[in-house]
Amino acid sequence: MLKLEDSYRHKGQRKELVKVIKEKGIKDEAVLEAINTLPRHFFFDSALDSHAYEDKAFPIGEGQTISQPYTVAFQTELLQVNPGDKVLEIGTGSGYQGAILHLLGAEVHTIEYQKKLFDRTKKFLTKLGIHLHFYFGDGSQGIPEKAPFDKILVTAGAPVVPQSLLQQLKIGGKLVIPVGDRKNQKMLRLTKKTATKIIQEEFENFAFVPLLGAEGWR
Repeated sequence: MLKLEDSYRHKGQRKELVKVIKEKGIKDEAVLEAINTLPRHFFFDSALDSHAYEDKAFPIGEGQTISQPYTVAFQTELLQVNPGDKVLEIGTGSGYQGAILHLLGAEVHTIEYQKKLFDRTKKFLTKLGIHLHFYFGDGSQGIPEKAPFDKILVTAGAPVVPQSLLQQLKIGGKLVIPVGDRKNQKMLRLTKKTATKIIQEEFENFAFVPLLGAEGWR
């Protein structure tokens, strides 16, 4: 049963959460404001409501998790979202990350590999009045018919950077993706300077659920 009440207590807990992720190094004020605005407890079963504002990942079923708020903020800050950007999100999951991108003014296209999760999240976010473009399928191959994208965000750990995603990125666009083995990945940001020139930057290590699909883990 979803609890869609945003109390003073919840708002206070969000402020505290923002302080925590600020102390961990997140500086982008728009990202911090989006996290302060979006009720994370809406994305939790009421039994876990008390954990919603801990800086931790939690299971959401189908072997997936709602990412740690710091991780969401870190990836979003790296992406450098501008209002009006056309953003492809690989791994809809709970919908929390997509909703943050939406609050930043992005046109969000999001794809989910797990059918049950896709159906549940699409219904839930629509009920919340958060309008994203939802797709069910293999996120490792992107959504070629909707390309090109200004930004691409991958919320699952990949063995390599999928070439399909680089091809679907606009010139000047950015792809943020965790790459490594099934347990640990390094966060990468790839900026597409020309059709053939890609600048790659490396950041912290993280642990994501695996990216499944033809260009992910099989």
